[in-house]
Amino acid sequence: MRFILKPTIVTCLFAFAVSTAYARDPVVVSSKIDTEGAVLGELIIQTLERGGVDTEDRLQLGGTSVVRSALEAGEVDLYPEYTGNGAFFFDMTDSPVWNNADDAYQTVRERDAERGLVWLKPASANNTWAMSVRKDVANANDLTTLDDLANYVNKGGEFKFAASAEFVESAQALPAFQDAYGFELSDDQLLVLSGGNTAATMRAAAQQTSGVNGAMTYGTDGGLSALGLVVLEDSQGVQPVYQPSPVVRAEVLDAYPEIETLLNDVFATLDLETLQTLNADVAVNGFSPDQVASDYLDSLDD
Repeated sequence: MRFILKPTIVTCLFAFAVSTAYARDPVVVSSKIDTEGAVLGELIIQTLERGGVDTEDRLQLGGTSVVRSALEAGEVDLYPEYTGNGAFFFDMTDSPVWNNADDAYQTVRERDAERGLVWLKPASANNTWAMSVRKDVANANDLTTLDDLANYVNKGGEFKFAASAEFVESAQALPAFQDAYGFELSDDQLLVLSGGNTAATMRAAAQQTSGVNGAMTYGTDGGLSALGLVVLEDSQGVQPVYQPSPVVRAEVLDAYPEIETLLNDVFATLDLETLQTLNADVAVNGFSPDQVASDYLDSLDD
């Protein structure tokens, strides 16, 4: 004879609570402690909230190692990371895969899948080391790529470049650009500034300090458009590609599969100029990241 225990109302309620507790937990969203991290983090939070997914704000938690460690430990569930940083996560800094957008994304996606982390579709914007010039110089001399710059410099065009000592000396930065594109800047054509802050190099170019008309920048720097600078395209792919992409723990994505569609749709709109503009609204125009994100998402609905 079998004894069958009939579930009571209390046990049924307890079972229901256990089965739905995780689904009701908010998704903990984090980001790095910089302007772009705040903007991307707010876009993620507000997109999820508008899509019916509850979130917990842990934005601007720290640098790359801090946020990455928190994700791996399950202390946060989701944050925007850059594809090129896979070179450091997997000790692959010498691999050429990071210089190609598709290869970088596929590599980091496959490697992190083994760790229970899912990379969603990245934005097309590339936040990598770049060489930028004043817009008036670019327009007057038809400079859009680094090939164009090389031709301009080699023909004796007037050019002076502001950069950090690291950019000038690191084999992966200016020397790599010069080797690939076939030009060389003399000491007289360089203004080497202490530190690695692109705000200082961009300001030198904007103000034409000591004749400077070009600057070390990052591809999505917010001050570029505001200061009248344009990024020259790295058409040969000298630098690693750093496309921002939401990275989410697999178990969280299993619980909230709608996250993928919601965030893919938004990140697909983030090209280089768009992300520069959003960053500028915070860094230059003084708007808060949450307001910038809200206004941008509203514009997508118009």
